[in-house]
Amino acid sequence: MASYPALADASRLAEISQSYERVARNRTLYTLLLIALCALSISGGLYIADQANSGGFWTGLGKFFDYPAELFLGAYEKGGMGLFRLTLQYLPYLFETLNIALVSTLLAFFLGGALSFVASRTLVSNRLVVALMRRVMDVFRAFPEIVIALLLVLIFGPSPVAAVIAVTTHTIGALAKQFSEVNENCDLKAVEGIRSMGGNWFEQIRFGILPQVLPNFLSYALLRLEVNVRASAILGFVGAGGLGAELKMVVDWNYGADILVIIFMLVVSIALIDYLSGVLRHKLIGQSGQV
Repeated sequence: MASYPALADASRLAEISQSYERVARNRTLYTLLLIALCALSISGGLYIADQANSGGFWTGLGKFFDYPAELFLGAYEKGGMGLFRLTLQYLPYLFETLNIALVSTLLAFFLGGALSFVASRTLVSNRLVVALMRRVMDVFRAFPEIVIALLLVLIFGPSPVAAVIAVTTHTIGALAKQFSEVNENCDLKAVEGIRSMGGNWFEQIRFGILPQVLPNFLSYALLRLEVNVRASAILGFVGAGGLGAELKMVVDWNYGADILVIIFMLVVSIALIDYLSGVLRHKLIGQSGQV
């Protein structure tokens, strides 16, 4: 009699083993099919690219590293002091790009934060107002910064003003969306307590919601600052000022050393901002793990 449970356990283990082997075989098969599909897609894309270039795609692909080699050769010819002087020359334009990103993020933080409270379903009982504010957020978020900047350059001319407005507009929509989701996940007990004491809607937000959401708001804003630095640099290509405008000019004139210096400055500044904002976000929201 004692052998029956042992036989049942052995049978159960055999079933589990067979099921696991079947799942493993299926997973391997699906992986191979996915790899084959990706290879087929890449091959098709390369074929289309070759046809679009009148058969010159593969010829050009063989020269892929020629242009970077020319850039490094130009930088080598400049020498260490020459590269240092170029860095000092383009430093004001880097500060201009960082200022565009910082001002845009700061403006969007306050405007997007105000919009997020009105667009939160748990904080506003009027569903029409919530729906309207969410559509406003969608409109702000729908247009990329470069499209807005192209239109504003025609109005304000080539200047950082166009970049600030373009980045701010898009960032308002992006931050307001994230902030509203944070608002809707808040504990409403404090709000109910303030309401029961006769507090108005603004007091409920100020004392019941804001202390809960502010760390997350700041965390999202710091994360968005990294994105805005890259966006501010790209907008220079459409005449919106900053280091991107200088990069476009030196690319047009094929100044190899200047191109490398500007790219290096952008990479270092973005990496530094990414590290510092990561440390601050870690302190603000108490994330565990490596920053």
